[in-house]
Amino acid sequence: MILYARVVRLQDGLPLSASTDFHQNQRVLECRRWLRRLCVDLHQRPARGSALVGDLSIHFCSAGDISSLTICSSSYQAAAAFSFLEELIWEFSSSYNSSSIALASRPYAFLEFDSVIQRVKHNFNYGTSPPIRLDPSTAPVSVKLEELGEANGTANGHLTRHLTPANHRMSPVSGLGILSMTLNIMCCALSLIRGMHLAENSFQDGYENAGKVLAFLMAFSASIFQCYLYLFSCRARTLKAWVLLLVLALCNLHLYGLRNLWQIGFHVFVGFLSALQIMARRPLDRHRDCGV
Repeated sequence: MILYARVVRLQDGLPLSASTDFHQNQRVLECRRWLRRLCVDLHQRPARGSALVGDLSIHFCSAGDISSLTICSSSYQAAAAFSFLEELIWEFSSSYNSSSIALASRPYAFLEFDSVIQRVKHNFNYGTSPPIRLDPSTAPVSVKLEELGEANGTANGHLTRHLTPANHRMSPVSGLGILSMTLNIMCCALSLIRGMHLAENSFQDGYENAGKVLAFLMAFSASIFQCYLYLFSCRARTLKAWVLLLVLALCNLHLYGLRNLWQIGFHVFVGFLSALQIMARRPLDRHRDCGV
C-alpha cells in the first residue's frame, strides 16, 4: 500500500503539496519524520532513491525543479512506487509552471493538488492494473538512515536546518520602507548627477576635484547597495547596512562646501532611515511544517 506522498521543491526542499492522510500509527509518523529530513538535501542526491525505515519504505524521484516522495509498505513493489512518483511529477508539472513553483513562499502553497495525489494513489493501491513504467537510465540508490542524520545535523531527534539566505523570502514591505526606498533613490540620482556634472567641469582643467567626484560616486553606490539590502536577503545584512551608512556619512562630510549642512543632514538621515528599515525587514522561515 502507498500510505503517504509529498511533492517538494528540489532546490530547498520546500513542501509544495502532500496527501492529507491521517495515520496515527507511530511507525508511519516516525517514517514521515525521516522523510522531512530527506527533503532538505534532495538536490544533492541522485534522481531516484529509497530508504528503509523498519517495515516501511521511503522512495523519492526528482525531475526538473520538483521532487516527489512516498511512504509505502516495504512489500510494495519498488517499480510501482517509482511509477507512482513519476506520475505525480508529470501531473504537478502539467498543473503548475516553473515560475509559480519558484515563487512559492510558504509550505504547501499548492495543497489543492492533494485531490490529484489521492486519485493517483487510489489507482495504484486499488487499480486492477496500475501503470508501471520503468526507466532503466536512472537506477535508484539506497539511502541509509545514518546518512540522513549526519547530512541534516540531527541530535537527540531534533533537526538542525542550515538554510542559505538565498532561500529566504523577505517579510512584506512596509509603508515606511517604501518611503525610505523612494528617498534613497532620489539621493542616488542627486549624487550621480552632481558627481557627473562636477567631473565634466573639473577634469578639463585638472584633477584637483577628483576626490569630491569619487565621494559623489561612492555615496551613489552606497545608496544603491542600501536599496539592494532592503529588497534581498544576504549574509551579515545588519553589518553591511551600518557600514554603508558610515560610508554615506563620511562621503557627505567630505563634500562640505559643495553641499550645505542641511543637504548633508538630509542625505545622512535618509541613509539612517534606510539602515533601520533594512534591519526591520527580516527573512521569513518558509520551512515550517504545517502538519500535513
